[in-house]
Amino acid sequence: MRCIRTIAYVVILLNLFSCLQEKKSEILPQVEMTAKDILGNPNYLAISYGGYRDRNHDIEPTLDQLKEDMKLLAAMGIKVLRTYKVHLPHAANVLQAISELKKEDPDFEMYVMLGAWIDCKNAWTDLAPDHDVESERNAVEIKEAVRLAKAYPDIVKVIAVGNEAMVKWATSYYVQPGVILKWVNHLQDLKRQGELSKDLWITSSDNFASWGGGGEEYHVEDLNQLITSVDYLSIHTYPMHDTHYNPDFWGVFDEEANLDEREQIKMAMQRATRYAQEQYSNVVAYMNSLGIEKPVHIGETGWASFSNGFYGPEGSKACDEYKEALYYRSLRDWTNKAGISCFYFEAFDELWKDAENPGGSENHFGLITVDGKAKYAIWDLVDEGVFEGLTRGGNHIEKTYNGNIEELMAQVHTPPLKSKNQSNQ
Repeated sequence: MRCIRTIAYVVILLNLFSCLQEKKSEILPQVEMTAKDILGNPNYLAISYGGYRDRNHDIEPTLDQLKEDMKLLAAMGIKVLRTYKVHLPHAANVLQAISELKKEDPDFEMYVMLGAWIDCKNAWTDLAPDHDVESERNAVEIKEAVRLAKAYPDIVKVIAVGNEAMVKWATSYYVQPGVILKWVNHLQDLKRQGELSKDLWITSSDNFASWGGGGEEYHVEDLNQLITSVDYLSIHTYPMHDTHYNPDFWGVFDEEANLDEREQIKMAMQRATRYAQEQYSNVVAYMNSLGIEKPVHIGETGWASFSNGFYGPEGSKACDEYKEALYYRSLRDWTNKAGISCFYFEAFDELWKDAENPGGSENHFGLITVDGKAKYAIWDLVDEGVFEGLTRGGNHIEKTYNGNIEELMAQVHTPPLKSKNQSNQ
């Protein structure tokens, strides 16, 4: 009898303890992560994300497909993603998918850098683009970005005004820095007025040159004011593209000619990483020359795994899964150690980007293929079992090339032999 009474007391005490713990969790406020907490934090890996799976860009990914992707990204350790398309269902659906996953699992954590597309007048029409006048559409983009940020304040932590909207090689649509400045100031005013969270960070995501890290043609007063107005600078750097357009750093130099093939590739990819680091440093130097100090993060960088054009076997021989992996890993190592967020481009292949040319490099920047094959850059995650039980389009996540490294290497081309003197000619 005494034993039964003791057991009853223990049960009562356990129930009381459980109730106290529940009350304690109700009293203690949950810590809300802000952009300041997330950006530059290596525990919050970032990536660029588009969920389109079809060559026809009009086919929107379903909510279930977006949830499928979010679970895969979370398994990879990704907790921050960058996405645009506020003028299409995509951005709103991504936010809804994350919100529903958070309700299903309180421990699910994913945040968003939300981009608003900015164009000049007559962009994407048969008329001549007017780079000094902005598109009427810009106001609609900003309004929708604001609406989504207010609807999902627990998820949207950054709004980016424009995507490569100031760089002058974007001849179809670029605008002057004053247009970006106008909308950044507008969003900062909404923060001051309490319409947007004071912790929401505002930036523009643009080429390193547009942020002052390139030619002097970009060094204008409106850019200086923009650097003052944003909460941080989001820069793009693409050494892969410059293996064709500016290949001073690219190739196998004289002193490397006797190295084995993998070592030659490794040396070339180390130079590619230094090339990105130099562009980053140039932006920081220009910002500092204005007497300004604030965070600078990487809004885009990536390396395609295939190209039948400028970057393929007949061109700079830059694109394959092996080089993509070397670049991805070196960029993650550098940025994590330096406290820089890197929204690596990109999570999944998107075949609409060069729909008329399946072999075009723009279709092959993903770390995972459309049908759920993990490229060499993340074979280690497959080995670790992080994707167990997860699928994409009903396919379990398996390695490309069936995990056969020799089969992969048979598709890898060594960068062209060149003399260092060539780069000065």
